[in-house]
Amino acid sequence: MSSEILINVTPSETRAVVVNNGLLQEVFIERTEYRGLVGNIYKGKVCRVLPGMQAAFVEIGLARAAFLHASDISIPGGHTGDLQETEVPPISSLLREGQEIIVQVIKDPMGTKGARLTTQLSISSRYLVYMPDTQGVGVSLKIEDELERDRLKRALIAQLDDADTGGYILRTAAEGVTEIELTSDLQFLHRLWTKLMDRKAAIKTGNALYEDLPLALRSLRDLFSPEVEKIRIDSKETYDKALKFAEGFMPECASRIEHYKEGAPLFDLFSVEQEIQNALERKVPLKSGGYLIFDQTEAMTTVDVNTGGFVGHKNLEETIFKTNLEAANAIARQLRVRNLGGIIILDFIDMEELDHRDQVLQTLEKAMLTDRARHNICAVSELGLIEMTRKRSRESLGHVLCEPCPACDGKGYAKSIETVCYEIFREILREAKQYETSQFLVLASQDVIDRLNDEDSTYVAELEQFISRPIAFQAEFQYGREQFNVVLM
Repeated sequence: MSSEILINVTPSETRAVVVNNGLLQEVFIERTEYRGLVGNIYKGKVCRVLPGMQAAFVEIGLARAAFLHASDISIPGGHTGDLQETEVPPISSLLREGQEIIVQVIKDPMGTKGARLTTQLSISSRYLVYMPDTQGVGVSLKIEDELERDRLKRALIAQLDDADTGGYILRTAAEGVTEIELTSDLQFLHRLWTKLMDRKAAIKTGNALYEDLPLALRSLRDLFSPEVEKIRIDSKETYDKALKFAEGFMPECASRIEHYKEGAPLFDLFSVEQEIQNALERKVPLKSGGYLIFDQTEAMTTVDVNTGGFVGHKNLEETIFKTNLEAANAIARQLRVRNLGGIIILDFIDMEELDHRDQVLQTLEKAMLTDRARHNICAVSELGLIEMTRKRSRESLGHVLCEPCPACDGKGYAKSIETVCYEIFREILREAKQYETSQFLVLASQDVIDRLNDEDSTYVAELEQFISRPIAFQAEFQYGREQFNVVLM
C-alpha cells in the first residue's frame, strides 16, 4: 500500500494529512493561536477535590480547570490507573486542595469540558515511550511477529541496569530496528527526563514543564512508517527543520522528505482540499449509489446506511449486502478522516441472512485494522445495529473547523416564519393584558415582517380589533429569524 504524508504550512496553521493509494485517510490541524495540548506536562495546583466523583480539578494555566480522575493517579508502589474502580483509593487520600502536582494532558479541552489529566507521566521518542512511574517493558500490539517482539524486548532489557527505574513501551515504529538505534533512543529519553526534573523546581505553578513537538515534526515521529514513500512539505523553513530532525533522529526517513515547490497548492494533490470539505458534510455518497448519513451529538455519533439509487442486478438481499459491504469500508475511512470518537452506532440496512451480517462485521473489523486510535467493535445487535467505541483524544474535524450555526444555535434547524409570527401574536396578547399602552411596535427580521404584512395581515387586523390598539412593524436587518421584540409605545 503506497502512502504519502503531505504537510501544508502557513503562518496561521499547519495541516498534515495521510494519503493511501490516492485516498485521504487522516487529517491533523494545528493552529498557531491554539496548539493541541495532548502530551504536554504541567506543574499544576489542585483547586478542588470531589470525593463523590473520585476526581479533582487542577489549575494548569488554561481558561478552564483540568479534570483528574483517581484512576489516572500514580499510586506509590508502582501501581497505576489500570486498577478497577473499586480498587482505586479514595481521591481525598491521594490529593488535597492547594497541593502542587505534576500532570500530563491526555485529552484536549472539548466543548465545555476542560482538559483531562494523568499523573502517570510518559515521554516519547521515535521507538520508545518512557514511563518513569511504572515498571517493566511492553511491546506495541501492532507488532504481531512473536519472534520480533521477543527480540526487541530482550534487546531493550539488556541495555537497562539496576539503577534504571521506570517502564518502557516499544512503539510500532521499532519493528526491525537495531540495538544501536534503540540505545540512541534510550539515551535521548534519559537526557530529556533529567532536564525536565531539573526544571521542575524552577518553574511556577500553571506553567508547562514539557511541550510536545509541533505538528510538522510530530507527524514525522508518529505517522512515518516503511510504507510511506514521500513526505511533501510546502514550506522551505519547515522542510529544513524537518530534514534536520530526521537526520538526527530518523535517518531512514530523511531521504523521503521533499520540499514541494509546484505551482498548484499542495493539498490540491489527490483532491485533499475537496476531501476535507466533503468530510464536513452530513451525507457521504457511495460509488454504488447508496449513501451514509453522519450525525454527531454530545453523547454519541450515529451512522445510517441507505441504498439510495442502488437497485442492484439480482434480488433485494444481494443489493443490501453489497451496499453494506461498501459502507463498512467507507465508514472506517470516514471515522479516521473526521476523527470521530466516543460511542459510535452504525445502522446498516437490515439483512436477513446471518452469513451476510457476519461478513459485513468482518469487513468493518478488517477496515479498522489500520486505525491508529484504539477501538472496540461489538457484534451485530438484535436490532441490526453495530455498536463500537473509538478513543477520542482530540476534537473531531468538524469541531476544529466549524462552530455552531448562528441562525439555529447548532440545533440544525430553525423555527419557521409562521411559527415566529404566531409567537409574536401571543406576546402581544400577553403584554396587552398587563400594560396600558396606545400602540405596539414589533421589531423583527425582514422575512417575518413581510409575512405579517402579507399572508398574516388578516390575523393582524383581527388582533388589533381584539386588543383595541394599533400594531406597527419595523424590520431590523441585524435580527435573526427567531429574534423579535414587542415594544410598548
